[in-house]
Amino acid sequence: MAELIEFETERLCLRQWKFSDREQFAALNSDPRVMAFFPSLLTRGDSDAMAEHCQSLIGERGWGFWAAESKATQEIIGFIGLHIPIPELPFSPCVEVGWRLAFQYWGKGFATEAAQGALHVGFEQLSLPEIVSFCAVQHFKSRAVMERLGMRESGTFEHPSVPVGSLFRQHCLYRLSREHWRAMPCSTPAPQYAPQSTARCAAPGTR
Repeated sequence: MAELIEFETERLCLRQWKFSDREQFAALNSDPRVMAFFPSLLTRGDSDAMAEHCQSLIGERGWGFWAAESKATQEIIGFIGLHIPIPELPFSPCVEVGWRLAFQYWGKGFATEAAQGALHVGFEQLSLPEIVSFCAVQHFKSRAVMERLGMRESGTFEHPSVPVGSLFRQHCLYRLSREHWRAMPCSTPAPQYAPQSTARCAAPGTR
């Protein structure tokens, strides 16, 4: 098993998943507002399986789609992090930055805040040359986050996991290279890392 990476931002703790996260995660995955740009809502079983899969991948790699916990409430608000998408995508192999948050946390800057921390992990700790992100072309809120992160639009593609004929099969792709990221003004603090799974975000990172 790889060394576990967890980190904090100003308002969030990005950490490994817990069994107790699953009820709140299932609630957001069954919310039509959250899932408006996905082919369908998730059942409780499908949501639990997704949480378990995220937990397993973090256990194997040390990083992934982390559970995003609010420092103010100690409740999970969704996931934010890094992931290796399916190999059938036309731009694979790659690593993506992605997020899914409960509706009540939209519009508050949480996705941008934590995704900036995830980019720091990807570029500085994992030494990735590039990180991508993608979503349904109609998902303008997610696209706005990608643009705030400094990512550049790089065309569209048909997502093979979305059924043919679905309004959401057409996706837009955004890219960000390590060189471009390092050249951007550092407008937010670097995340604080937890060097061990039992520690909670003790040592500050640098950029």
